[in-house]
Parts: sequence; C-alpha cells; structure tokens
Amino acid sequence: MAWLWRAGAKFSLVASAVGGGVTTALIATSDDPETALKLCTTVPHRLFSDAVTAASIAFDYEYSLRGLPEGSIERERIKHEVHLRSAQKLQHLCFKNGGVYIKLGQHLGQLEYLVPEEYVQTMRESMLNKCPVSSYEQVCNVFKRELGDTPDKIFSEFDPVPIASASLAQVHVARMHDGQKVAVKVQHTHMTDTAAADHATVELVVNTLHRFFPSFDYRWLIDEISESLPKELDFLTEAKNSERCLDNFHKLSPHIANYVYAPKVYWNLSTSKLLTMEFMDGAYVNDVKTIQKLGINLHELSTLVSQTFAEMMFKHGFVHCDPHAANLLVRPLPSSKASIWGRKKPQLILLDHGLYKELDFQTRTNYASLWKGLVFADVNAIKEYSTKLGAGEDLYALFAGVLTMRPWNRVVDPSMDHLVIQGDESERLELQMYASQYFHQISELLRRLPRVILLMLKTNDCLRAVNNSLLQGSSLETFFIIGKVSSEAVIEAKMLQSKSILTWLNVKLDKILLEVRLWGMQMALWVLQLRKALSWSNQPV
Repeated sequence: MAWLWRAGAKFSLVASAVGGGVTTALIATSDDPETALKLCTTVPHRLFSDAVTAASIAFDYEYSLRGLPEGSIERERIKHEVHLRSAQKLQHLCFKNGGVYIKLGQHLGQLEYLVPEEYVQTMRESMLNKCPVSSYEQVCNVFKRELGDTPDKIFSEFDPVPIASASLAQVHVARMHDGQKVAVKVQHTHMTDTAAADHATVELVVNTLHRFFPSFDYRWLIDEISESLPKELDFLTEAKNSERCLDNFHKLSPHIANYVYAPKVYWNLSTSKLLTMEFMDGAYVNDVKTIQKLGINLHELSTLVSQTFAEMMFKHGFVHCDPHAANLLVRPLPSSKASIWGRKKPQLILLDHGLYKELDFQTRTNYASLWKGLVFADVNAIKEYSTKLGAGEDLYALFAGVLTMRPWNRVVDPSMDHLVIQGDESERLELQMYASQYFHQISELLRRLPRVILLMLKTNDCLRAVNNSLLQGSSLETFFIIGKVSSEAVIEAKMLQSKSILTWLNVKLDKILLEVRLWGMQMALWVLQLRKALSWSNQPV
C-alpha cells in the first residue's frame, strides 16, 4: 500500500505544476480573460483539494492496515473503519466542490459491484437530498438575468426556501397569477463557471491517475462529461426531452402510456437557466412506507419501473439516464379507483430530464438481443451480442455479470429465477468479492464499451438501487418484463428488416414461438406466486 501514499504525493506535485501552467496559458490566450481568470483560480484550488484528499485516504489505508494479516477479523474490522472514514472524506470533497463532483458522488452511490458498501451507503444517503443551496439573492439574480424581474413580481407567490436541491440546480414552489401551483427549477449561479473548472479538474485527475496506474483507465469519463454536461445545463433541452419522452410512450408504448407521466412545461416562464413546470404531488419511489399508505403494491410498482425503462431502452431508443430515487415520484393513477382490497394502480412520474441518450437502431437491437439472451440463458446469444456491443470475445462473460449482477454460472443457469437477486448480506459480500477479484478486467471492459452503453450501465445501476429499496433485491416479475419487452423489440426489428416473404414468415414463426414461451413463463410465474401466497397464509400467527 506504500505506492498509494507515494502516488498521492506525486499527484500533488504534478497537479500543482500543471495547474500553474494551465492558469498562465489560459489567461494569456483567452478571448474572455475575466472568465478565464475565474476558471484558472478555481482549477488549481480544486486540484490541490483533490490531491490532499487522495493522499489522506491513501495514507490512512497504508498506516491503519499495516501489519494486519490478510483475512483476519481485526483487519476486516479496521478496514471497515477506514472505508467509512475515506467515504466521509470523499463526501466532504464532493460537497466542498459541488456541481459535477456531486453528480460523480451520486454515481458512486450506485456502483455496488465496484466499491465497498461504506462508500455506497455514504454517498447514497447524502448526495441525493443534501446538496448545497443557492441563496435567495442568487436566485433573484438568475431571475433578473433570465426573465427581467424578481420572482415575487413574476409569480403571485414564491417560496424563497427550496424544496429540493441537486447538483446543478434547486427547486422552488410558486403559484402563478391564475392560481396554478408550479415548481421552478433554478440553476445554481456558479454552475456556468465551475462546470468548465470541474471538467478541467476531472480531466487532469483522470489522466494523471492513468499515467501512474495504467490499469486505472477512466478517460472515457472525460468524453462523457464533455458531451453531457452542456446539455444538462440547458434547461430548454431538458424541457424538450420531457415532452419527447411522453410522446414516445403515447406513440410506441400506448399500453402503459397512462401509467407514465412528466410534469407539464410552462414555456413562457422557462429559459436555459430557469424551468417552470407543473407541481407534482407524489412519494419518492424509495419511500416504501408512504407508497404503502397510498395503497400501492410494491411489486406492481417495481414492475412498472422496469417496464417503463425497458420500453425506453429496447423500443424507443431514447433513454432517461439518471433514474435515481430523487428523480422518480409515484402517485395513484388519477383515473383509477381503488380495488375492493383498497389497492390502487401506480403512476410513475419522471423528473429531471436533462440526461438522455439516443441508441441508434443497430445498438438498440443488439442491446435488446443481449438482454433476451440473458433472460433466457442463451449462451450463444450472450456471447454474440456482447461481442457486437464491444465487450470482445474474452470479456463477454464479465459483461453479462456486470449487467445482471450474477456470476456466470447463474447467468447460464436455465432455471426461471436464475437472475433474481435476493439482496441479503451473503450475496452482497459475494458480489464485492467478484468485483475485487476482477477489478482490472472490469476497468478494461468499461474502457472498451461505447459511451452510450456505459450510460445504460449507469441506468441499470440506478434501477437496481430502486428495485432493491422496494423489494430488498429483485423479482422474477422484473426479469419476465425485461425478457418480454426485449424479445418484442427484437421481433419488431426483424420485421422491419425482412425483405422477402420467406424471411417474413420465419419472423412470424419466431413471434408465435416467443409468445408460447412467454405464456409458459407467465403460467410458471403465477404458480410460484400462488405457492408464496399459500405459504404465507399457512404461517402461524
């Protein structure tokens, strides 16, 4: 572990030297010296903070674990403490720097298969609902710049205290002059300047770490930030995404269109830095107690979440790539009535439409074919479509494992529940053991995959976390839905590509065989659910 401390010291020196050079060069050549000066005074400061945090964490691991035998109880106890301290240091750094750092912290909170539980829990508990808040004065400055007046003049009511604050913006409740209650998303005033600084800092950090440790190759992250951040900072793009998302459901997935909703946008009160939307009442998708009080069944909600995003990925090719719990609300379907048992149908409300990805026809079809192969344990299909998506013939099994969070022997197990995650402690420890054992291969896999597939992995991570909060794992119904939607998408793609009567007939036959197979799975699923219900009813009170 001594290399970690030496690397931290090296990184501090390199960061300081490079940061100083970048500062001088940018100011000298910039067309906007004032902005360049802000950028260049921010970058070295953040680099120094990054380097100090990295060195502190590295030293803590080296000093605390020195001399403790590998696998001993004492070493595991101390390691847990170091993990927790280090996670808290990273949390502090993310909050201190804000902006992109908080988004990275949110992503870290989803990576259960790559990082220790202490990091996951620390980031997950704080990054979604404890982000820094802009002052009301700063909010007023944004309003004056964007709409020409203060919020109290534009709205009949405006609550100066935000109801939520995220990495890039915060949300206030307001009421329009006609009495309509709205939610107003206001971009943090510092984001325009710090976004560029964050990008420069992350680029230097990642490139420097790769120079010292070639196996740590996350340079794809730089390209992704370069592409996605400007779109996320333009709220008009977000508004267009939300409308396109709902339009896709009505046109391409009408069978569930009523169960998926996005807030209406008030275009006359929206700009690239301000977004005025219909106010939505609902429970966060991980607020189990409130959801149950609303009369909504957790399994039914979990199935709806899975189907919503399966339709996006496999049929629409236009995917909301940030579906963490704070961006998903649930409410009873407005048009439905409670059943005789008091149950109500759920409606999923999608928030924060800033980060979307488009999958071209070929990528979408290959991705659907891969998931069809995973659900039906088709080894040849898994290998073929993993390779087509960039994993290569040597890492297709690892790719399947990362997608499903299952070891290879479970991925290819023909039993119906082979992909179901129980979510217990032993299973979590097994997954972390695999992640540690194959860390270098996972890094190589992430380097190879196209960026759009990397965002699909991020989306899977978010959805897995949501399902885990609802069901303490995953369910057979979830994978039945994924298998059904991905298979339908594959059939639809084949129908579009059929150029002869014979090909068309073969596709029709495939569709009939698929429907029979899915019907058999559905029957088996109902039998399993009946057995569970009977076993619960027979339990002693």
